[in-house]
Amino acid sequence: MRTKADARRIVEAFKAAYPVSECSLTYEQAWQLLVSVRLAAQCTDARVNIVTQELFTKYPSLQALADASPEAIEAIVRPCGLGKSKARDLYGMANMVMREYGGKVPESMEDLLRLPGVGRKSANLIRGDIFHLPAVVADTHCIRLSNRMGFVRGTKDPVKVERALAKVLPPEESNDFCHRCVLHGRAVCTARKAMCDQCCLADLCPKYL
Repeated sequence: MRTKADARRIVEAFKAAYPVSECSLTYEQAWQLLVSVRLAAQCTDARVNIVTQELFTKYPSLQALADASPEAIEAIVRPCGLGKSKARDLYGMANMVMREYGGKVPESMEDLLRLPGVGRKSANLIRGDIFHLPAVVADTHCIRLSNRMGFVRGTKDPVKVERALAKVLPPEESNDFCHRCVLHGRAVCTARKAMCDQCCLADLCPKYL
């Protein structure tokens, strides 16, 4: 397994290769990121951004979304797939945040996990991007790269990956590290092929060495 020193070197190499690290989902307010990350399940971020442009125009506030019907929401979010369940979760999520949290997206992991459709990956994204807390977002890119880089071995369990990374990553870098995993996973270390000859981590990655 990798050490904290290994993790620091990988973080610095990533920062040099990808100076700008940010979420690829488009949002302006916390509740909009919460909506977008739910829609992103089994859907590309690019498609989600197209759909949410219409969704946020029709429902410009969390209260407006809470006042909508699941059927009306589904009519817009259907292109993201799993339209019925996603619309049901968005409706329930909006109403719970309005009713129990005064219209403000909660900060704690415990409270976020109470919201319909919110799992640890979504909660960590909110905690990292909105509240700037240490957070490991173990999405498909992060899981794949963590295995290839030797942070974990032979596991696709997001909780195991999250915990393994949390032990060695500098806390203040953890959220940006995960965003950079997405960038690197799309451009170089893809699911189909790891293009090690183009990799900024070539001298740090056991897959290449």
